[in-house]
Amino acid sequence: MKTKALVKKLLVHIAIILFGLLMFYPIVWLFFASFKESAEVLNSYKILPETFHFENYVTGWHLVYPYTFDRFFLNSFMLVILCIIGSLMISLVVGYGFARFDFKLKGFLFSVLFLTIMLPTTTTLVSKYLIFSKLGWLNTLLPFAVPSFLGVGVGGGFFIYLLYQFIRGIPRELDESAEIDGCSTFRIMTSIILPLAKSALFSVMIFAFLWNWDDFQNQLIYLSDVRKFTIPLALRATTDVAGTSNWGAIMAMSFCSMIPAIVLFFSLQRYFVEGISTSGIKG
Repeated sequence: MKTKALVKKLLVHIAIILFGLLMFYPIVWLFFASFKESAEVLNSYKILPETFHFENYVTGWHLVYPYTFDRFFLNSFMLVILCIIGSLMISLVVGYGFARFDFKLKGFLFSVLFLTIMLPTTTTLVSKYLIFSKLGWLNTLLPFAVPSFLGVGVGGGFFIYLLYQFIRGIPRELDESAEIDGCSTFRIMTSIILPLAKSALFSVMIFAFLWNWDDFQNQLIYLSDVRKFTIPLALRATTDVAGTSNWGAIMAMSFCSMIPAIVLFFSLQRYFVEGISTSGIKG
């Protein structure tokens, strides 16, 4: 029995490793493609380049003339940071309210929350564009930041539900003890719930970063000034319909655009796994 269990465990680990390598292959291909010439990127099936062209990174940094990619990275970070702050604040407050308080129309409002999760974002594109256009918010960061602070941005409903599930698992006795000591509702949320929900908040942070960093559709719709382009829009601007793009340089900038997300995920991986697993087991 011990031998069978050991063999089964070994096979499971081998399968996981092979699956991980399969998922990691596109990143490896992209990295080595960033050192290739355009023709080699399009025509060669080899992973390793025949000659390493390190100048692709220098060329790619200046592809969108007269701007360089440091501007686009800064624009992306500004957008993402605002969205992360908004997502963290609204998900904690609303999730805490749903998890701890009973109020009129709670069931109805919770159903509306689920509808926002299941509703495809494309169904509201036209209406949101008309609203933001009348408000004069086009070509600014407001169409991204304001919805995030209101819980209707990218992933807003999911983030609230994630915090709601996590907070439900925190014993109510902690709240009651704090109330006996004279703590207000706000103090309980900031001094007790907030530290305990750290892992779930880190999960929200990672999701908010990834989804807003890669949100090409909304950025394409609301941003038109090249000076305010984000990384996805800048990468799109490097291609042309004639097919004469410098694909080696584009691959170099594409790989650079992945580095912040990779660094963030592996830096907070422990909290991410803990937050998702703990939130997911609550019924």
